[in-house]
Amino acid sequence: MADQNVVSVVALEILAGKESEFLTLTGQLQGVVRRKGYGTNQLLRDGEHPGRYYDIRIWRNADVAAHAESDPEIDELRRALGKYLQSTPLVDVAWAVEVGLASAGPWRERRSISERRARADRRGRTIPFDEANRRLTADRRVVQRRSGESSEVLVVEAARLARDRAHASFSDFKVGAALEAADGRIITGCNIENSTYGLTMCAERVAVFKAISEGYRSFRRLAVVADTTQPTTPCGACRQIIWEFTGNIEIILADMHAVTSRHQLKDLLPHPFDARFIE
Repeated sequence: MADQNVVSVVALEILAGKESEFLTLTGQLQGVVRRKGYGTNQLLRDGEHPGRYYDIRIWRNADVAAHAESDPEIDELRRALGKYLQSTPLVDVAWAVEVGLASAGPWRERRSISERRARADRRGRTIPFDEANRRLTADRRVVQRRSGESSEVLVVEAARLARDRAHASFSDFKVGAALEAADGRIITGCNIENSTYGLTMCAERVAVFKAISEGYRSFRRLAVVADTTQPTTPCGACRQIIWEFTGNIEIILADMHAVTSRHQLKDLLPHPFDARFIE
């Protein structure tokens, strides 16, 4: 276990008018963590709640985590940050880790391409960036067990966050999707519109294509989130793609506040066309 990444997530509520001071100190803290080789300390902004951030701490291993938490320089910076925080409740939601690694907004750590592609472990072996991210899968399951949150809660929250990144400049209709793989990994997608409307891509297909391109082949469920008064179901094209690559999985439909309905894909696409017809 000493060689495994240790991940923690803390929700931060920033006092009104103190965001600039908070970001300045956070930048200093991130610099200390990098300089001392502890790991990474990233921020993920909550798109739905102004002033709320998720502080994502990814330490190289348990020993490093313990040393970092007792580091006087880090402790001093965190005490200074405390003056600008309304509260710091612990958040045990693995989707924040997942999405934070992929996109932590304008305050994410700026790494060069070469740095993003490789990290060195304690044995000096070069680890591809994607492999380093996958190593967090085990930590995500630990976090999930500790929090008591079901995987359904995590996948729906991931879809809500993915919706914030939608590119819907023509319709202004944002949709987020999150696909849960068999090993618990969550892959997200958002709708991406194009001035040539036929090239627009739905959130569900983005999530499926990302998952397939990353090597995933077995899935549990797909969550779709939109800010509507009635459930937003996958379009016909998405239903066909989902069936083709995931089979008869559970489809969870939700709005910005709650799950509105659950379906098996066979009920949304009762007579699918698949490889059976062309064999």
